[in-house]
Amino acid sequence: MDIVVRASVMFIIVYVVLRLMGKRELGQLAPFELVTLIVTGDLIQQGVTHQDFSLTGATLAIVTFAAWSLTMSALAHRFPKVRGVLESPPLVLVRDGRFLGANMDKEGIDQDEFGAQLRLAGIASLDQVAWAILEPEGKISFIRKDDAPTDPRTDDDSGVA
Repeated sequence: MDIVVRASVMFIIVYVVLRLMGKRELGQLAPFELVTLIVTGDLIQQGVTHQDFSLTGATLAIVTFAAWSLTMSALAHRFPKVRGVLESPPLVLVRDGRFLGANMDKEGIDQDEFGAQLRLAGIASLDQVAWAILEPEGKISFIRKDDAPTDPRTDDDSGVA
């Protein structure tokens, strides 16, 4: 039972740390951040099993982490208010071809990193972007100006609202 309690405490610590790190995808992590996550895994194992190298200890730790992960997902799915605490909402990074600096700073995304994502999406210029949204899982969604919904008030032939 000691392993389950320690695994639960470590799960909460890891969960909070990963939430504080932001929404970056694994592929976007700097080498140091990736190494830090790997080392964290080893530290978690030592903290959870207290150097218990038995199959039972490892299994208990893995099952406890999985159970907590499923519990968090179920809570987020079932209770919208809890979802706001457990999951990050989508965040607008660009509106009408202009960076929203406060949101970029909040997530630690610089313009060079954003530019790389823009090019990977096949978009040549920021001027082509109506919206760029950082999704909860860390991917950036782009909506081009030519794909953005038109204003229904200008759907007549004259184009005047």
